[in-house]
Amino acid sequence: MARPDQFRMSLKERQLRTFSEEFKRSKVKELERRHITIAELSRDYEVSRTAIYGWIAKYSKHYTKGVRMIMEKDSDTRKIAELKAKIKELEQIIGQKQLQIDFQAKMMEIAEKDYGVEFKKKQSGKPSSGTGSTGKSIR
Repeated sequence: MARPDQFRMSLKERQLRTFSEEFKRSKVKELERRHITIAELSRDYEVSRTAIYGWIAKYSKHYTKGVRMIMEKDSDTRKIAELKAKIKELEQIIGQKQLQIDFQAKMMEIAEKDYGVEFKKKQSGKPSSGTGSTGKSIR
């Protein structure tokens, strides 16, 4: 098989060269197996990315015309899964906190109704003394 250093040619020489079908198929297989990236292939063999995308369109088993092929690295896929798990965990925490807030609001409502304890600030701007209508401290 040819080595990348054998492909260092002038622009005129590059424009005139052709690659065998076998070579193109092998490079497309390497791309599909993620052994090499399009950028590396382009740089190593001095082939335009457009030509490489043409090879993929022609020789790839997974390519379907009109469908965009997105090649993610495994780490990206793992990172996305981790972020989705973190979002789910945070949504659960928010749900629990909302239940606590609703429970406390209901308890305050019951305390105000049954015991005459006032939790809301007065309009005068003075802080509440912490006593109920009976004059006893609620602590």
